[in-house]
Amino acid sequence: MYIFICEDHIDGIFTGVYDAWASRLGHANTTLTTHAPNNYSLFDEYITVQTDYEKSAKVARTLHARMGDETYQELCQAASALEEPSTRTRIDKADAIYKTIVLALSLPDAGKVLHYLGEPYVNRTFQLSLRTGNEAHHLLGFLRFQELENKILFAQIHPKNDVLPFLGEHFEDRLPEENFMIYDATRELAALHPKGKRYFITDTRALNQEMLKRFSAEETEYRRLWCAFFDSIAIEARKNPALQNQNFPKRFQRDVVEFQRMP
Repeated sequence: MYIFICEDHIDGIFTGVYDAWASRLGHANTTLTTHAPNNYSLFDEYITVQTDYEKSAKVARTLHARMGDETYQELCQAASALEEPSTRTRIDKADAIYKTIVLALSLPDAGKVLHYLGEPYVNRTFQLSLRTGNEAHHLLGFLRFQELENKILFAQIHPKNDVLPFLGEHFEDRLPEENFMIYDATRELAALHPKGKRYFITDTRALNQEMLKRFSAEETEYRRLWCAFFDSIAIEARKNPALQNQNFPKRFQRDVVEFQRMP
C-alpha cells in the first residue's frame, strides 16, 4: 500500500489528492492520511506530500466544475473539520475525501456523490462536513464585531473546526465596504478584509495582542450600554443556566462581552 502523508488543511489534502491521482499507482493501492502513523509498516511505502497551492487550485477547479458549488463546499467543509485523535475512526479524514472524489468522478452526476451514504468513505466525508457546517452556522449568529481604535471591525472566535474561510466569505459579501478582521485564537490565524477587496487568511503569531483590546470610544460606550441592557432585562427568578448553555454553548460565550463579565 502507498500511503501519502499530507498536511491537515484544504490545500494540503487537495495537494495529496492531486499527487495520489497523478502517481497512477491505482486508487485501490493508495491511501491519504493527515498524520504520520505511530508504527510504520514494512510492507507499506510512505510518501510525504509538500503542499502546493497550484496543484490544490487545479483540484479545486476540477471539483467545482464537475460537482457544482454546493457539493464542492461540502468537501471543503469536510477538509476543514477537526479530526481529534480520540475520536478517529478507521477511515482517515483525508482518505475519506480522496475516495469520495474518486467515486464522484466516476458517476454521471458527480454532484450527487454525497447521496451515497451507504459507502463508508462518503458517509465519513458527509459527517465531517456536517460538523464544520454546523459550527460555521452557529458562529454566523454568535460572532460579534467590535470596533477597535483604528476603526477596524474585530471579532474573536475559538472554533473547533477551521471555519475561517467560510466566515470570511460570508462577511465579505455582507460587509464589502468595511475593514474587518476575524481572529481564530485557537489556530492563531485571521481572516482579513480590506475595504472593497477580497478577504485573505494570514498568520497572526506576531500580532500585538494588546492592540486587539483597545476599542474605540464609541465601541466602549456601546459595550457599556449593551451590558446594562443585558442586566436590566434579566429576571432573577427566571434564570436557567442549563437552558442558556444549550441555546448558547459555553465554548462560544468566552468571546461575547456580556458573558465575559460573568463568573
